[in-house]
Amino acid sequence: MDVVLGGRTVPAGRRRGAGTVGVRRSGTVAFVQLVTRTRREGPWSVSLVSGELDVVGGPDLRQHVMGLVRAGERHLLLDLGGVDFIDSFGLGVLIGALKRVRLLDGELRLVVAEPRLRRVFEVCDLDRVFTLHESVDDALAIGTEAG
Repeated sequence: MDVVLGGRTVPAGRRRGAGTVGVRRSGTVAFVQLVTRTRREGPWSVSLVSGELDVVGGPDLRQHVMGLVRAGERHLLLDLGGVDFIDSFGLGVLIGALKRVRLLDGELRLVVAEPRLRRVFEVCDLDRVFTLHESVDDALAIGTEAG
């Protein structure tokens, strides 16, 4: 079965970035799952996010962030390099993650290298809320605010 990703047709199960494009069925509609891979970099929990950050993928990212916070993580870095699409629901999930982490005196950083995605943040003035980094290395090169 093929899945449409960012206007392109991608065979289900094809390797894409660090994750696999997965398909789950609901009735006759196929959904692309959001895939996250997390690694430790000093005090930072770095998650590569792949897929579509929308009403379908957003709840997966919310659960991922909540799981990291429950596990005691306070410094989160989300690399959106594998995100093909983001909408207002996905932006809301990121804002919620920022609020959740800040309530615990933590910090959330975003890597948004793709100009098309970066433009979404700029149009919504969210580049004033989040500092958008070009790469994981750039984001990690800055000291932590708390700790």
